[in-house]
Amino acid sequence: MIHFSIRRAANLCLSALIAISLLIASSQSANAKQPNIILVFIDDMGWGDFSSFGNTEASTPHIDRLAKEGIAFEQFYVNSPICSPSRVAISTGQYPQRWGITSYLARRDLNAGRGIRDWLGLEAPMLARILSQSGYATGHFGKWHMGGQRDVSEAPLITEYGFDESITNFEGLGARILPLKHVPGDKPPVQHNLGSETLGHGPVIWHDRAYVTEKFTEAAVAFAKVAASQDQPFYLNLWPDDVHTPMHPPLEKWGDGSKRHLYLKVLETMDEQLGVLFDLIHEDRNLRDNTIILVCSDNGPEVGFGSAGPLRGHKATLFEGGIRSSLIAWAPGLMKDASKGSRNTKSIFSAMDLVPSLLSIASIDSDAAFDGENLADTLLGRSNNSRSAPLFFRRPPDRENFRHYVGLPDLAVRDGKWKLFCDYDGANPELYDLGSDPSETENQASSRKSIVNRLTKKVLDWHASMPADNGPELGRIARAANP
Repeated sequence: MIHFSIRRAANLCLSALIAISLLIASSQSANAKQPNIILVFIDDMGWGDFSSFGNTEASTPHIDRLAKEGIAFEQFYVNSPICSPSRVAISTGQYPQRWGITSYLARRDLNAGRGIRDWLGLEAPMLARILSQSGYATGHFGKWHMGGQRDVSEAPLITEYGFDESITNFEGLGARILPLKHVPGDKPPVQHNLGSETLGHGPVIWHDRAYVTEKFTEAAVAFAKVAASQDQPFYLNLWPDDVHTPMHPPLEKWGDGSKRHLYLKVLETMDEQLGVLFDLIHEDRNLRDNTIILVCSDNGPEVGFGSAGPLRGHKATLFEGGIRSSLIAWAPGLMKDASKGSRNTKSIFSAMDLVPSLLSIASIDSDAAFDGENLADTLLGRSNNSRSAPLFFRRPPDRENFRHYVGLPDLAVRDGKWKLFCDYDGANPELYDLGSDPSETENQASSRKSIVNRLTKKVLDWHASMPADNGPELGRIARAANP
């Protein structure tokens, strides 16, 4: 009876929030030729976890349908192996180091100790704001984690970054859905909120964690319907915090309660819940012909839960399993017929490249100085081009060690088929030919000195050009603790 009352109250509160969106009217003229954009950014999912990317333990049919009708990209990267900076890159088209966010945002004392900011600066070149200024309706539904968490209550609201509407979880401010963790048996649910309910700045709804993504999707569907009814192009983020720990699938799917089983059931449940939005777009011809849907993960999987397939490493590491994500792009009305249902195994690009690419697809100019490159033709299957500049990475400052990993590399660069790791000072280089060795098993640094020297200089120059964090000092402390 308690559980029923909680869920009923949550549904009533969410209905009120969605009803607010029905009153939003655009003050700008619509441009029906501009495509709708949906970005699904999954939390802590491995490269190999979609069944279309080789997972034989679980089925993700709604996402797999996008792959069958769109393009699956195998060499797509996010720009950090951990949550907050990865979200900064995909939102701004710039390296997250530029904005002083190089690890997950936490309490203000922990942020200060790692040398990172408490939130993303409002002056950042947000994709949402640029689209909004060009007539788009903009909405964010799901995890934020770019400010307004733990004890940080004065961060900007999500709507201050260019969104007309937002509903988030405990990693942001504004209207929030906070999870209740249910487990088999008679135990009451446990709140999982990390102090969010004390921060103010918006109504709070408590809801069963297994169905939080369902509620974010319902809000996204309502938002899309309103924009479509007004003939207004829309951009929406649907950012579930599945499949991040703690894993809580519906109770009937609990099974043996092992990490991998719970992960797979949360993954399948998430796919089912996201499918409601995908079905809306797919079954409406006007939306289907003029919408692009992108689905990827913010970083690699947590140890013991998700799978990076053949790739080495997990979240928080600069190995391929930590920074390479499966990406599915679906846009049947914008793609060449020959590219639909294809796999792109050649193009090397990243999350920050999506921002200028999407702006190009929407025929919008911006004077922002993006680190990302315009690869619209690649995204739509018209070419197999890669970005021309190398991709650079810096480890989170607090991740010299992580789980069973000890002495993780500080820096990495991907340039063509080559990937190099090294320390902050260029020491301890490792070099891999990802064209023939995507699993990073054969270190060629000793036999390829000229390539090592060239790439080391590039990554050290990039590192020096970015604002510093406290990675060097924290690394020294970690090494002293694990000699």
